[in-house]
Amino acid sequence: MINSMMIIGGVTLFVALGSLLFRPRDTQWVKNLTRPSWLVFEPLIPFIWTIVFAGGALSATIIWEQDPGSLKTCLLMALYLLLEIVTVAYIPTTLRLRSLTVGTVLGGSGVILGVLLALVVLPISGLAALLLLPYVLWSPVGTYTTWEMIQLNPESI
Repeated sequence: MINSMMIIGGVTLFVALGSLLFRPRDTQWVKNLTRPSWLVFEPLIPFIWTIVFAGGALSATIIWEQDPGSLKTCLLMALYLLLEIVTVAYIPTTLRLRSLTVGTVLGGSGVILGVLLALVVLPISGLAALLLLPYVLWSPVGTYTTWEMIQLNPESI
């Protein structure tokens, strides 16, 4: 039988690959955008998101193991999946539509879903909620950065 970590890890990887669904010409658009002067940590962003996704996958695994196969667990897995899809949709959707507003809305939706998920899993497992903390802390930074870029690039709303 396949264990829960393999399934959750596989789904996480499969959904994360969706962030590659952009065209090379879309990246040129984002390269030309003005960034906030305080955005000095941009090269670290892929590593930060790796930590965030790993924490989310581990959190989901803990929740799955608490009550495998129950309706409650299935609904929580759907919420984890929705959060990952919204998060991963940020890059290809923002680039394809060339809209920082869309990115801000997706980022804000992720913030709300991440906080909601952390609060829902907290009574089930404090560790699972703690593993969502990187998302809960980092996602608002990304959303704020995108909003700030709208101020610097008003033509890209």
